[in-house]
Amino acid sequence: MHTILTDLDLHLFGEGNHYRIYEKLGAHAATIDGVTGVHFAVWAPNADRVSVVGDFNQWDGDAHVMQPLASSGVWAIFIPGLGNGEKYKYEVRAKNGLLVLKADPYATRFEVPPRSASIAWDVSGFAWSDEAWMAARAANGHLIDKPMSIYEVHLGSWRRGLDNGQLSYRELAEQLVAYVTEMGFTHVELLPVMEHPFAGSWGYQVTGFFAPTSRFGPPEDFKFLVDSCYRAGIGVLLDWVPGHFPKDSYGLIRFDGTALYEHNDPRMGEHQEWGTLVFNYGRHEVANFLLSNALFWLEEYHIDGLRVDAVASMLYLDYSRKSGEWVPNRFGGRENLEAIEFLRHLNIVVHEKHPGALMIAEETTAWPAVSRPIYTGGLGFTFKWNMGWMHDMLRYISKDPVYRKWQHNDITFSMLYAYTENFVLPFSHDEMVHGKGSMLGKMPGDQWQKLANLRALYGYMFGHPGKKLLFMGGEFAQSREWNHDVSLDWHLVEYPAHLGVQRLVADLNRLYARERSLHEVDVRQEGFSWIDCNDYESSVVSFIRRSTDPADFTVFVLNFTPVVRRDYRLGVPESGRYRELLNTDAEAYGGSNAGNAGAVGSEDIQTHGYEHSLSVTLPPLGCLVLKLDRTRG
Repeated sequence: MHTILTDLDLHLFGEGNHYRIYEKLGAHAATIDGVTGVHFAVWAPNADRVSVVGDFNQWDGDAHVMQPLASSGVWAIFIPGLGNGEKYKYEVRAKNGLLVLKADPYATRFEVPPRSASIAWDVSGFAWSDEAWMAARAANGHLIDKPMSIYEVHLGSWRRGLDNGQLSYRELAEQLVAYVTEMGFTHVELLPVMEHPFAGSWGYQVTGFFAPTSRFGPPEDFKFLVDSCYRAGIGVLLDWVPGHFPKDSYGLIRFDGTALYEHNDPRMGEHQEWGTLVFNYGRHEVANFLLSNALFWLEEYHIDGLRVDAVASMLYLDYSRKSGEWVPNRFGGRENLEAIEFLRHLNIVVHEKHPGALMIAEETTAWPAVSRPIYTGGLGFTFKWNMGWMHDMLRYISKDPVYRKWQHNDITFSMLYAYTENFVLPFSHDEMVHGKGSMLGKMPGDQWQKLANLRALYGYMFGHPGKKLLFMGGEFAQSREWNHDVSLDWHLVEYPAHLGVQRLVADLNRLYARERSLHEVDVRQEGFSWIDCNDYESSVVSFIRRSTDPADFTVFVLNFTPVVRRDYRLGVPESGRYRELLNTDAEAYGGSNAGNAGAVGSEDIQTHGYEHSLSVTLPPLGCLVLKLDRTRG
């Protein structure tokens, strides 16, 4: 039999090191002995028989029986006359005679759900225009010292069309790109676009790991969306889900009649709370499947980086399990040694093959050195979500201001560990669902105070060390909890209060990108110093952000009470006139316009350990950003 799989391919796959195995397994157009058709290959080592079925053979499992390739566990067949667009599945007969129809794990396109057939599709025929972006990405490195403000988006509910219809990839390429550009975000992060059967999983229960969902158009249209982002100077990150997969019968579950991609023992192979299965990272071919999948999105779709979902569920064998419901590792511990090795291998290969690509961990525990190099004992991620900061801030800001002085530690504690990782500060979709309400809904007080609290919180977020992430709708203070079945409430921006929050976020993005001190020294202690973190009685904090130029600094002061504080004495490093770069209480943002008429001069009065100080008016529930005006003599 003719095959496009070589002995070397099968050897590398068997040892888990075939980084482009997606070019060999799955369905690929081929010409063999002058005959054109499609070559199919699938890994099913414990099957008794595997066939390709589709419309072309009336779904008859006897028509095109695949051949096993030596002892590799791979089955293959070349079917002449087939081409792009053929629907197919694999009919797998288990050793016990049970017949199941399976989607292709390596399929690059699927039918629109709820249909589930794989589609033979050549995804390579797109003319990219992102050469400048890709060259700059490699040159800029991992953005450690660059501004990075991420707009997290669920494509199906960001905006809807007529009759609540979903926008296509090409419509999103026009509307989403224009909006993100206008708002000043540097990146979009898309909730999983990989094919998934249940819209209510938001994409986190994946059945087609190599296929962008067909809900919004064909694969080349998704490439068009990515390319459009790059032409507009916007980075693209994808949520990626290597931690689990769903139990849909046509998917990976018991693929060849046995626990192939998952563990056979449910104590290791099942997430009870999610109703999903855990990948067997210790099996070379499974680890290779995931490894090549990550590289596929970076190589074939030019994605800037991956946010790896639920890393904690991979790292811990006892994740969300009670005593007796998990199996210790060979040393008796709770760490998943195979998953740790997989993640390290993944990060090594990604960073080696794609300089400048980002690997971001959603890791919810205090696992050490997640974003530290592997040679120092770390996991090798570029960034880690700072879940501790997020929880502390939301707990603090949800309190009535009268009680905040007893919670003051919540807004200062993060600086004790701020430099243990390269952090992203996330207000993500996870905080807008399951009864948690919207960002605005978490704020206490009447409507004016809710909006002021939210503006102050965003001001603190952009001043605090760490990259920024905001889930869609938060930027204009959406009132209700996110619902994946309908559009965001865009009508709210017709109201001045919501429009004001939207303006503030856009201005914060531009301030963050413009002021070197807000991003340039983000992961080292010399980029931040408290002026006063102890004024709990007033619920006021103040601090300085610095760039690599010691003379370049910005001053932040935040008042988390609804009281205007006049003549508040604030120590500063140098004498002179300090301009208000931003005031979250400005009338343009929906505030009361309390402030300092745009600037305030220093006095030679020692305060907070500095020889000079300012007497400032602190707006209610407000954030001031000040900078020494060096243009004046």
